[in-house]
Amino acid sequence: MAFEELKIMQQHGKQFIPDVAKPVVPGPFKGRPTITTEKVDENVLMAICPTGAIGKSPVSIDMGKCVMCGECSHLYPNKIQFTKDYKIATNVRERLIIKEGDTNPITLDESKIRKEIQSLFGRSLKLREISAAGSNSDEAELNACGNVNFDMGRFGIEFLASPRHCDGIVITGPISENMAEAVQVCYEAVPEPKIIILVGTDAISGGIFAGSGALNRSFIEKYPVDLFVPGNPPHPLTFVNGVLELIRRKK
Repeated sequence: MAFEELKIMQQHGKQFIPDVAKPVVPGPFKGRPTITTEKVDENVLMAICPTGAIGKSPVSIDMGKCVMCGECSHLYPNKIQFTKDYKIATNVRERLIIKEGDTNPITLDESKIRKEIQSLFGRSLKLREISAAGSNSDEAELNACGNVNFDMGRFGIEFLASPRHCDGIVITGPISENMAEAVQVCYEAVPEPKIIILVGTDAISGGIFAGSGALNRSFIEKYPVDLFVPGNPPHPLTFVNGVLELIRRKK
């Protein structure tokens, strides 16, 4: 029996990712975009984006609004390309706006990370996930963060059921009117100090639902956000690396 298990392990290799900061994401994954300085019809480019994520003069893409449909790169493949860079989480909303000619990676601003976050949560971080009218895509990827492949539990990062036992909340979805009070109640139940993480395009900007009368995003306007994790949905590696940068970044 033991021999058979060893044989399977040898054939399959390691199921978990030894270093979550180094793997190359396969397949059609879209990460941080690159925008060249090639001249295009900027008005046409802006009009094709369903969420208004594309700006002009210079051409830019707001990753907090981008739904990763890829229509812009299909229209002007020499102008816009999506890389496989999944390290796109940040604590500064403006850093999610990628401008043409900008090839710098998206990073966190260490000076804006509260000292208590690293001192208290560096070895253990418990989070309460709130699906505020989400589509279940972001939620599914967050569930995958705890599976055997990504195994964020080895870093002390876990999702718990009770906000009273947590250190912060993770919001997915655009926050509908019906979920606004639930988000507020859940946040208030978390003991101080507490953090707020927005996961996915819908949570960061409202996504395709932005401007809808069915939403109530007043919560986002009242409290500072500690981490933005873009994507539609975000890759588990984007979330895990973003959280690790937030709680363990070295000075």
